[in-house]
Amino acid sequence: MKKIFVLAMVAISFAACQNEAKNDKSVSNHDMLTGVNAESSVPASGEAAVMNFESGTYDFGKITQGEKVAYSYKFKNVGKSPLIILNATATCGCTVPEIPKEPVKPGEEGEIKVVFDSNGKIGMQDKVITVTSNAQPHIASLHLTGEVKEQTN
Repeated sequence: MKKIFVLAMVAISFAACQNEAKNDKSVSNHDMLTGVNAESSVPASGEAAVMNFESGTYDFGKITQGEKVAYSYKFKNVGKSPLIILNATATCGCTVPEIPKEPVKPGEEGEIKVVFDSNGKIGMQDKVITVTSNAQPHIASLHLTGEVKEQTN
């Protein structure tokens, strides 16, 4: 009976610790490196930044294996707050996005530059660039598509 009671107490204590960890709003590594706390940089939805892309997809057509494709996704902040792009990641290391370092003020335009290296790739490609920001919505997906033809010697 004592063992069951002790096990029950340990289980309750463990569960309580887990709930505290979930509720803890600690600063992430990204926040420490950038000095930006995502919660403090996200205004109320009516006042939020809104990222409006000219086009979320770019088709580079047909290229030969080994070529590089560079493209800039142009956008405008049509919201009421400065737009802060926190991060941009691609589905593989062959695609490298570059984000603006400064906030984009309401009404201003910006761009996300992307370079795709087709070395080692062949066939149809659809690279997804995921952009995380303080805008509404917080995550945007961009597509870089096209076909890589085998290099002939």
